[in-house]
Amino acid sequence: MAETIYLSKLEELELPATFDAHVHLRDGEMSELVTPTVRMGGVNMVYVMPNLVPPVTTVKQCLEYRDRLRAIEPNVEYLMSLYLHETITPEVIVEAKKAGITGVKSYPAGVTTNSSSGVLDYESFYPVFAEMERQNMVLNLHGEVPSTPSHAPTSTSSNPSITVLNAEPAFLPTLLTLHKKFPQLRIILEHCTTAAALDAVRLCGPSVAGTLTAHHLSLVIDDWAGDPFCFCKPVAKTPEDRDALLKAVSDKQSRGRFFLGTDSAPHPAVKKRGEDRVAAGVFTQPYATGYVLDALEKAVERGVVEKEDVTREVLEGFLGKWGQKFYQVEDKREERIVVKRQKEKIRDVLKKEGGSVEVVPFRRGESTWSVEWK
Repeated sequence: MAETIYLSKLEELELPATFDAHVHLRDGEMSELVTPTVRMGGVNMVYVMPNLVPPVTTVKQCLEYRDRLRAIEPNVEYLMSLYLHETITPEVIVEAKKAGITGVKSYPAGVTTNSSSGVLDYESFYPVFAEMERQNMVLNLHGEVPSTPSHAPTSTSSNPSITVLNAEPAFLPTLLTLHKKFPQLRIILEHCTTAAALDAVRLCGPSVAGTLTAHHLSLVIDDWAGDPFCFCKPVAKTPEDRDALLKAVSDKQSRGRFFLGTDSAPHPAVKKRGEDRVAAGVFTQPYATGYVLDALEKAVERGVVEKEDVTREVLEGFLGKWGQKFYQVEDKREERIVVKRQKEKIRDVLKKEGGSVEVVPFRRGESTWSVEWK
């Protein structure tokens, strides 16, 4: 019988280390600041996004980037990805596989941070996807149709019916088409935000999964409409959509199809509140595991999730095992963490002495579960 975890009654809980299947660790000074926070959040394995400037489009760039991350924090396993770009060919995919690169991330052109070099036409990449299917690599999809013509030069971006609120549902036919064309290609619909996205993943075979972020398990439209530090792409949607995400964590019908990918995306504080255009991204890395536990506990309190459905299997699965199974990787470190109730005050700002970059974490000034390594 599954062990139910009554979060509201717990003071501490031991778990395997968390696997975060979607992180932005940037480069340079920002990377020096945020990469050490991976383990602060109870995480020892991450899947790293390639949308640097310039984007990571070659095997050499990718391996050099991994070396820089390892030099900053060697006690984390970094799974690496390439940026889907016109220079990515089937031959590059073969080279990437041999080099141990895990997957390729697709951004629709202009849809989010550092995506100006993204995809204009998915069909032109069919030979690349076919080779990825043969090489058993992962295709990660940012599942939105661009909605702002001024910085998204695609045919769909001029469609006045596309907004940040329906950009994800408008993309879902593309997911279904890709899965039908390449049924064995492992595809992840990243950072799902709508009930429609969850349903689309469920319609597909087991080669398709979805990631859920810690902040989307908590936020709705009104949160980001009034707070730039809650603004990301894709944006948080309705309360009904948020509750559908929470249910998907423990839903027996789709158990294992959705797992944690925080999409933790640090930006300098000035770009979140001091410029004309607000940067899209929510920074959650230092408190990743605690945020998820908080969201599930509140979901149980509100009656959205049945308390009996929050089992050890669900927590360990969503926070690590299901993602590792889909990615076909193992946590060779076999590390464990102990989380303790409300023992951690979330910093107002993250900065290094003498550094010029400051980042504001999600839910600044509040409290969450602390993490200790065993």
